[in-house]
Amino acid sequence: MAEKHKHKYTALVTGASGGIGMALAECFARDGHNLVLVARSEEKLQRLAQEYAAKYKVYTRVIVQDLSKAEGPEKVFAALQRDSLLVDVLVNNAGFGNFGAFRETELQKELNMMQLNVVSLTHLCKLFLRQLPVGQHGRILNVSSTAAFPPGPYMAVYYASKAFVQSFTEGLAAELEDECITVTALCPGPTDTGFKQAANLGGSGLFSKKYVADAESVAKAGYEGMMAGEVVVIPGIQNKLTTFSTRFMPRSFLRSMVKRIQTKRAKS
Repeated sequence: MAEKHKHKYTALVTGASGGIGMALAECFARDGHNLVLVARSEEKLQRLAQEYAAKYKVYTRVIVQDLSKAEGPEKVFAALQRDSLLVDVLVNNAGFGNFGAFRETELQKELNMMQLNVVSLTHLCKLFLRQLPVGQHGRILNVSSTAAFPPGPYMAVYYASKAFVQSFTEGLAAELEDECITVTALCPGPTDTGFKQAANLGGSGLFSKKYVADAESVAKAGYEGMMAGEVVVIPGIQNKLTTFSTRFMPRSFLRSMVKRIQTKRAKS
């Protein structure tokens, strides 16, 4: 941990040990913001905290916590209170998916997914807003997905969780638009992170190399969009076009389209 410096913001990033979360954390550090890094892997977090502190001369704090557990959010904020740390930016990046026919997938994994993707995200937003003094500038970045817009056969729970994140984020943004707090949904498409392996998506057509983005470009788009006060950020022209086109497609067609994309993996 570096000596505590005075910077523009202190950003708390969940799921900061890899992928988009790690790339977002570096965006903040590069701009001179203090960091609170949250994830389950202490070794990875400590290494990144030391790296960012040395490279960018920022204060870093590591909180090792599993946010798929109901008590996770309260434990994170209890740690902040012990250190008298005020968080100005909350980045809800932690999340995972699960591929397979709902009849056959593991219930506990999906309950953990809903806890992490939906409940802990909501809980952290509530805690963040309550610790932010009235009139204090603040920002929330919730990592949603292009999966938030269509229904998702063979990933029904994951798609539904991101639909919640999207609706919740946009609703909260409207609620806070007259205050000093911005709320942004980052909606990446398939991205080269550990998500594919964790969700057992190796053979899915969703991860055709032609359309897979890198975590750094997704994080950069999300960071810049958040700092500009945008409510919805969809990185990549292909993702923008696909998401926009879903507005004009019948729901029955969307269901069939996603099912066809996923069928190859489902039958493998």
